Amino acid sequence: MSDREWLETDGLGGFAMGTAAGPRTRRYHGLLVAATTPPTGRVMLVAGLDAVVETPAGRWMLSAQRYAPDVVGDEQHLERFEVAPWPTWTFRLPDGRSVVHELFMRRGAPRTFLSWRLLEPTGAPVRLTVRPFLAGRDFHALMHENAAFRFDPEVAGDVVRFRPYADGPAITFATNGRYAHQPCWYRRFVYQEERRRGLDCEEDLGAPGVWSFELGAGEAMVVLGGDDAAGTTDLAAARATERERRASLGGALERAADQHFVAGRTRRTIIAGYPWFGDWGRDTFVSLRGVLLATGRVAEAIDVLDAWSGSVSRGMLPNYFPDAGGEPAYNSVDASLWYVVAVSEALAAVGTSVDAGTRKRLVEAVAGILDGYARGTRFGIRADADGLLAAGEPGQQLTWMDARASGREVTPRIGKPVEVQALWLNALTLAATLDAGPVARWRELVARGRAAFEARYWNDARGCLFDVVDVEHAPGAVDGALRPNQIFAVGGLPVALLDGARARAVVDVVERALLTPAGPRSLAPGEPGYLGRYAGGPEARDSAYHQGTAWPWLLGPFVEAFVRVRGGTDEAKTEARERFVEPLRARLDGDGHVPEVADGDSPHAWGGCPFQAWSVGELLRLERVVLR
Repeated sequence: MSDREWLETDGLGGFAMGTAAGPRTRRYHGLLVAATTPPTGRVMLVAGLDAVVETPAGRWMLSAQRYAPDVVGDEQHLERFEVAPWPTWTFRLPDGRSVVHELFMRRGAPRTFLSWRLLEPTGAPVRLTVRPFLAGRDFHALMHENAAFRFDPEVAGDVVRFRPYADGPAITFATNGRYAHQPCWYRRFVYQEERRRGLDCEEDLGAPGVWSFELGAGEAMVVLGGDDAAGTTDLAAARATERERRASLGGALERAADQHFVAGRTRRTIIAGYPWFGDWGRDTFVSLRGVLLATGRVAEAIDVLDAWSGSVSRGMLPNYFPDAGGEPAYNSVDASLWYVVAVSEALAAVGTSVDAGTRKRLVEAVAGILDGYARGTRFGIRADADGLLAAGEPGQQLTWMDARASGREVTPRIGKPVEVQALWLNALTLAATLDAGPVARWRELVARGRAAFEARYWNDARGCLFDVVDVEHAPGAVDGALRPNQIFAVGGLPVALLDGARARAVVDVVERALLTPAGPRSLAPGEPGYLGRYAGGPEARDSAYHQGTAWPWLLGPFVEAFVRVRGGTDEAKTEARERFVEPLRARLDGDGHVPEVADGDSPHAWGGCPFQAWSVGELLRLERVVLR
């Protein structure tokens, strides 16, 4: 239980996050992280709290903190933790009574609702005191005691407001308790996950005062809010509304997927992963197929794609929008091609119900992407004479294998990466069905490209596909590293580039050499440079990121390929579910969330971002579409 993490989101890019056992283990763990420019500009407002109950029989903690060097506070008496419908803790006190603590966020406002109640409200009085720890920092940073931090409250009835820094956001507390101002610093909180990841891991936090509640008189309530925290503070109404909303979403996977879908001030999008990822193009378009389309949220998928349609520049969509603001980064070859795939599937799903203006914008964006790629755009991205797509130049990492370590690209893959060709030829084929651009030209490019693909990518020596051809733009140079990218020629996309014996061989090779219970590895064991553990400091982890680390999102294309080469039969789907999907689900906590990566070596420990959109999106796509 101690390592289990929970997540609540506000639908704007903000979130609350922590551990079941209580001590915060990441700098991102907190009760209120608000997006000041939704979905970006995220600020840690309330990092945590201490909660204490007092009865005639004694005084006991309902919270736990970890302090340097490695000291954990008093025993919490935690009896049970439940994650559905939201994080709920049950504490069994030494006097035999139980206290239930709940935490949830409501969609649409930066608010966190917290409550405590006695299961046996009769008997001797029970006093609860709550002391929050405030930050007001960028959510990637850490804070230390400083003279600029302001403890002064603004009290208006049951609402107390703080503004820790003069130029930062406010923090509001709406409660049914009594506030006593007792400002002080709590020093040297230590975050174990940050330390394990080789990062700075200690923090000081400001504690302005204490709220007191009489639990015997009813439920204690605290509603945390940011600057834009408009809306109800009625706990009962908020609880009922949010419970109903979550129940309407479906099962655990659907509820997890919903937490990634956000509505910002200017666009609706998908947060790539919590806690540290933001608004990423590639992740959005891959995830959207499962998070929204597979769950029937087609209108919302169209909204997301429409919002991105205005960001096409020289045939490219942004790889990401910086969380701190500024110009978007266009350093991706595949994000724009994933967009074309997503648009095609979304328009097919919505049918004639989409309005003409929206359809026109989407189709024009698709045409602009393919025209830009065909003519040539940034970073050497261009259609070559053989109809395939060349991409890359030194100093850039353009594919999904985009890690850098020691100032270099770990897997530069300059030339013609195999999955980029699958995406390119799919995009051209789908654009022709959408009448997006010069259809005759796209069909001619597809014909040339497919012929070149069939002739140039087969690796007879290994019975599978090369990972890159024309490496470093040198004609005929090939990279035969055994990686999972070749699976996209068979599964994961609407149009397969291989069939028959070669398609079956690719699936068999990927299963035999790359598959783990957590998803396919990014490089096969025994290959030069293989690293089976995703661990250590930033450089060690970045070096291993695509050199053997396993990726759950790749299970989607693999399973689809497995089913396709077996004729798409019910028997093949049943076998795929039992052999590949159920083992993955058995490794999860049951809340529907799927982490970003796992070790390539057994026992394949989870790592990376604990709540990743394309991981849960591809699992949903398998459940709702591929294996249906």
